[in-house]
Parts: sequence; C-alpha cells; structure tokens
Amino acid sequence: MQYEGDIYRPPSEARSLIIQATIGCSHNRCTFCSMYRGKKFRIRPVEDILADLREMAKFYPGARRIFLADGDALILPTKNLLAVLSHIRVLFPADTRVAVYASPRSVLLKSRDELRELHAAGLGIAYLGLESGSDEVLRRVCKGMTAKEIISAGLQVKAAGIPLSVTAISGIGGKELWREHAVCSGEAFTEMKPDYIGLLTLMLEKGTPLFAQAAAGIFHPLSPEEVALETLIMLEHMDCEGSVFRSNHASNYVSLRGTLNADRPAMIRALKDALEGKTAYKKEYLRML
Repeated sequence: MQYEGDIYRPPSEARSLIIQATIGCSHNRCTFCSMYRGKKFRIRPVEDILADLREMAKFYPGARRIFLADGDALILPTKNLLAVLSHIRVLFPADTRVAVYASPRSVLLKSRDELRELHAAGLGIAYLGLESGSDEVLRRVCKGMTAKEIISAGLQVKAAGIPLSVTAISGIGGKELWREHAVCSGEAFTEMKPDYIGLLTLMLEKGTPLFAQAAAGIFHPLSPEEVALETLIMLEHMDCEGSVFRSNHASNYVSLRGTLNADRPAMIRALKDALEGKTAYKKEYLRML
C-alpha cells in the first residue's frame, strides 16, 4: 500500500483502516494548522485507491471501519467516490462505517442528491471543521469560508442523512475575540445541531503563521482560565438536543464529555470548579502527548 507523508485522522478513527484518497488538504492555508504543510495537494487516481483497498483486503478482510484520508477526501469526483465505496462494500463485508474529512467547500460543490447517493453507497460520517462561528476569527485564521457557508455545508450533510461531526477550537480568537468566538460558535452549533461536537483547544505549532503571529505579539493566546471561561460561555449559547459533546482531547485543559442538552449543567459545573480553583487544569507538558 502507498502512503505519502504523515498520517492524520480524527481521534474516533484510531482503530480504522486508513486509505489515502487525496494527498494533503485542498485548502491548506489555515494559519493554525501544520498538518499538511509539507504536502502539495492532489487527488489520487481512483485506480491507485482501489489497488490499495484490494491489497489491504488481503491483510484486514474483517476491517469494520475505514477512514479515507487526507484532509478532504470528499473533494473527489462523485463517480470516483462511488467507485471507492462500492469496492469497500465488496472487499470488506464486515465494514460498518466509511469516514471522511469534508471541507465546507467540497460539501457545497456537491448537490444534495450526490450527497444522498454517497450516503446510500456507504459514506457513514463526515468530519467538518467549523473552527469558529465568528466571521472575523475565520478571516484572521484564513479559513476561506464564512460561518454561514460552513453552517450551510453542515446542514447539507445532515439533509443527505450522513452523520455529521463538527469541531471548533477553543482559544482561536485570542484575547481580542474570545467572547465573540464563544458566543458565535455556540450559536453556529445550535444552527447545525451536529450528531457529534468536538471542541479542541488551540496549540501553537512551530512553522505555522499563527505561531509567528504569537511570537511577534500580534496574536495573544488565552490562559487556561480564559479558555475555561470561553468554553463555559460557548456551552451556555449552545442548544443542541441529542448532540454528543466531547472536549476530552489531549489539547484540552479541562476534560468534558456528555450529551447535550442533558449533561450541559454538569459540564458547566466542571468548568466553574476549575475557575474556582477546586480542580486543576491539565499541565502544559501533558497537552503535548
């Protein structure tokens, strides 16, 4: 099997068979992201993807989950994705879910009928990066899309019947825009009501523009206490009945998990306990693990 560069996948795909459908990310300009900086984006020929699937079927015929990497497999032409999904069904009869990262732009380039067809063919979940519900934050981090466009993409995915997982990043607005980021992100999640919500916490990666901005004093990162307050306000502005909420990634200072809206009071209480000094924040060196 061929694989180019480092492997990145969502935390929930840790045990998935990973097949590279694209090299890198179709956008690859977000100031906070270092994942695909060393890769020049391209779509792999469908014949190469199918060859990798056939090879892996010899070693892992019982694979139950498959993740199509890299950063935006949904950008493949629909006919190519359908061919890939069709082969997965034949080669991996035990497979129960095929997953992809989906950029807002790649979602909006496909019609609702195309997305429904992909879902019927076996596309089982799409991971969408909101990052922030604030247009100003999105502009500063060069996301290339507005909050309205990202919300529209999320609603398109849901309308097609594809389970939707959406992530945002605590602290990405810095000290200047933290409250706007918190309120607008909570409201954006409320509009989309994703099946899954993932809240990471910003980590400044060397080699990224945002790291350079912080070093130059242009961007001012939040303290753990400020991140906790921001997260609390975000939760207070989030009405997502039934959404599974996770903020227990290695990057998070306070580990939270629950199902909205039922578990929101307990998660807010955990944040207040941290703010009141009753519980400790995760040590900085542990966030690197």
